[in-house]
Amino acid sequence: MLVALLLAAQASAPMPGSLPAQTQAFAPVPSRRDIARAERVLTRTPIIDGHNDLPWEIRDGHHGAVEAVDLTANTSRIDPPLQTDLPRMANGHVGGQFWSVWIPATITGPAAVETTIEQIDIVHRMIAANPARMALSTGAADMARIARGGRVASLIGVEGGHQIDGRLSVLRQYHALGVRYLTLTHGKSVGWADSSTDAPRANGLTPFGRQVVAEMNRLGMLVDVAHVSDATMAAVLAVTKAPVIASHSNARAVADRPRNIPDALLRAIGVNGGVVMVNAYPAFLSGTWNDWDNARIAAARALGVPTDRYGGRTPVALRDWIAAHPEPHVTAATMADHVDHIATVAGRAHVGIGGDYDGISGTGPEGMTGVDGYPLLFAELARRGWSDRDLAGLAQGNVLRVLARAEAVARSLSAMPPVDATDRP
Repeated sequence: MLVALLLAAQASAPMPGSLPAQTQAFAPVPSRRDIARAERVLTRTPIIDGHNDLPWEIRDGHHGAVEAVDLTANTSRIDPPLQTDLPRMANGHVGGQFWSVWIPATITGPAAVETTIEQIDIVHRMIAANPARMALSTGAADMARIARGGRVASLIGVEGGHQIDGRLSVLRQYHALGVRYLTLTHGKSVGWADSSTDAPRANGLTPFGRQVVAEMNRLGMLVDVAHVSDATMAAVLAVTKAPVIASHSNARAVADRPRNIPDALLRAIGVNGGVVMVNAYPAFLSGTWNDWDNARIAAARALGVPTDRYGGRTPVALRDWIAAHPEPHVTAATMADHVDHIATVAGRAHVGIGGDYDGISGTGPEGMTGVDGYPLLFAELARRGWSDRDLAGLAQGNVLRVLARAEAVARSLSAMPPVDATDRP
């Protein structure tokens, strides 16, 4: 299957010199030996992916009808299509998944807590509906065990500080329900931490924000710095006792986006012992693609058609515009550029995979528009000289180490009582 994916990607590639250098990263291509090595490594050490938004897509596009969405079949063929299902996870060698229980940042207060619990319930129902193929994981040891046994080891991540409604009691109850990371912000700043895509409110972390980090350390929850501002990220790294993750983030030096991480903070995450998990969204992989997408969105709005439909789902009215403005090529090699850069700056022990599938509007690098495409990335890195050990670390070893270390920190803090802090009036 991987050979077929590579051939399809090559067939769609532009002639050399027709695009900026970043979008020409498809050539040269992995050899059959590279492909075989990638498959061998991933068979032995399946990917543990840091971020997948399938629960919200089931809620939003399929009315929360978990049991009616057959994850044992190819969900790219249902309406609306999805990027994730169990056969494609198997083909992509995904053995572990942090399922995001994202809710929009516009949902705040007690409603945010209620909606988050509903999202956690969707994850539990997904697992219950597929007991032979999925299992809830609560930590590093059982995650590795479940993945080795051929099921998808499933953890839960809450994607936004607004979802705790300013209460550490809510954070603790999420942990009791299986949540193992909290992303401190999403697209909007909260009162105690700042988003990379909104005006600052905390200018880093407020005293309550520092208490959130401390309580997560005490619980053994991973502090996720994806989406946060540079100032908030630096503040987290200054106070956390455990390694952090960036569950779905890329390198700003490769693609200059606020959501991507600058080199100084990549180095700091390496020193902290954390891991940056690379995102598959073309807008975060390629500045050229992002510029094109902004123009495409403007054209869609002018035509009065949806802005978040790509590929075969592109509105008919928008297709003439796309024919006149071809989509820039973003490939597995483009994604590998980010992996390579993060590995160079932070260290190969500090990079992982967090594709953000089903949170990226159905798009992705060529041949990687679903969770089955990951072997393309690993074959490209094998071509670039990554060792089997480094590939295995990228797949799962690095994030398992971080999770295990966070759990060890929690054990060292077990004598500390919970803090009854709140950021609510």
